[in-house]
Amino acid sequence: MVEAFCVKCKAKREIKNPQTVTLKNKRQALKGTCPVCGKTIYRMGKA
Repeated sequence: MVEAFCVKCKAKREIKNPQTVTLKNKRQALKGTCPVCGKTIYRMGKA
């Protein structure tokens, strides 16, 4: 279970369909969707 902060819900939510992505500055992050509102959420750092 990986959690990230959803800006729209203003709460920590479990990431739905997490994927590892590489950002422009070569850092790793997890990208997924919020299960409540459906917006894209990120968790910075390698997980």
